[in-house]
Amino acid sequence: MKIVICGAGEVGSSIAKYLSEEGGNLTVIDQDADLVRQISQNLDVRGVIGHASHPDVLERAGIADADMIIAVTHSDEVNMVACKIAHHMFKVPTKIARIRSQVYLQPMWAELYTNKAIPIDVIISPELEVARAMKRRIETPGAIDVIPLADDKVRLVGVRCTADTPITATPLRQLTSLFPDMKIVIVGIKRNDRVIIPRGDDEMYDDDEVYFVVESDQCQRALSAFGHEEVAIRSSVILGGGNIGLFVAQQLEADHPEINLKIVEFDLARAEFLSETLNRTTVLHGDALSPEILAEAGVAGAGTVIAVTQNDETNILASLLAKKRGALRTVTLINKSKYNTLVSGLGVDVVVNPRSITVSRILQHVRRGRIHSVYNLQDDFGELIEAEAMQTSGLIGKPLRQLNLPTGTRIGALIRKGKVIVPRGETTVNSGDRIIMFVAKGAVKHVEKLFSVRLEFF
Repeated sequence: MKIVICGAGEVGSSIAKYLSEEGGNLTVIDQDADLVRQISQNLDVRGVIGHASHPDVLERAGIADADMIIAVTHSDEVNMVACKIAHHMFKVPTKIARIRSQVYLQPMWAELYTNKAIPIDVIISPELEVARAMKRRIETPGAIDVIPLADDKVRLVGVRCTADTPITATPLRQLTSLFPDMKIVIVGIKRNDRVIIPRGDDEMYDDDEVYFVVESDQCQRALSAFGHEEVAIRSSVILGGGNIGLFVAQQLEADHPEINLKIVEFDLARAEFLSETLNRTTVLHGDALSPEILAEAGVAGAGTVIAVTQNDETNILASLLAKKRGALRTVTLINKSKYNTLVSGLGVDVVVNPRSITVSRILQHVRRGRIHSVYNLQDDFGELIEAEAMQTSGLIGKPLRQLNLPTGTRIGALIRKGKVIVPRGETTVNSGDRIIMFVAKGAVKHVEKLFSVRLEFF
């Protein structure tokens, strides 16, 4: 597949990194010569310096025979025009664009994105995606990540093991006897920045980040098994009233009227706008790092403090201050990947990375065939893939123990006619089954080659 990526920033470079490691034919366009030089030197991609919406630049990038354009520059307008030119002048089949401004996304302007106007096949709004991800984490106390799969019949849940986790130092094969009626499969463990695809003899230890697939109805019970029995949230404080803070507040107002909400915003005009826009949320004007403002917002008794200002450092410091003053849990927005390995040791409970979420949405449309969803789990960790087994697949009719799956993969669940099946060695796959599979980062290329060429899985 030949792909042209417009934009060599955090998202563009991450997409290029993932796909280049899988042998993709990639070209990256950016006006910043240093970014283009850096990405060309570090990755197996072609770099083009120029304006991504200029036809001559797109032509130099090879758009004429490209299968896909991914427009993720910092300008919505550049992304939109690049897709329009790619469609009308070069007949590119698939066009993906990141659009941040909510004005463009209002339903009244939906006709903008028709083939006669601005033909974009997939629009990605990072702020909306991040707000939804934060809401899921708020609704599931104790989890560091929550992803609904197969129409929310199962969920991928991430937890951090602590001294209070009762099932640490226990071989995983014993979990079946400890919880015989629980539909749960542990698919990945992150330990000291190392990915472990668990087998029966493996054990979990303190500070491990553990990812498991569980039937949605049993999610809370599974968290309890890991020692997480946090009570439902009754109060939340949102630090930062930008679009993400506003979207989180609106979602919580709509779905959780029992939660007492407060929001802190530094800009007075924005605070007044929030006060007029939100219905039940108390809006405070002030600095998220001010002890007086934090006290007035009531972080000492808050079940969750959500730090979503536009500054990573402010979000980290505000989260730590809130924890010090008694907040039970913090959910922190961090854009810069360099902070990811630092914050968990500082005491930040949950980190949400917009880049990772955006990359996941894009990968879902890059993977070939019967893919329903793809989720990128942290940097250099892996992907969770939900896909449909085809009649021609070599998976059909064979016990899982006989399948020659690549190293670094683990099946977390099968969904058959709406029912969740926990995969065992004797389980067989039927045509039409949804397969939930964790694939470690280094194994993605091998899995895609195996399934797309031989089994038509992707």
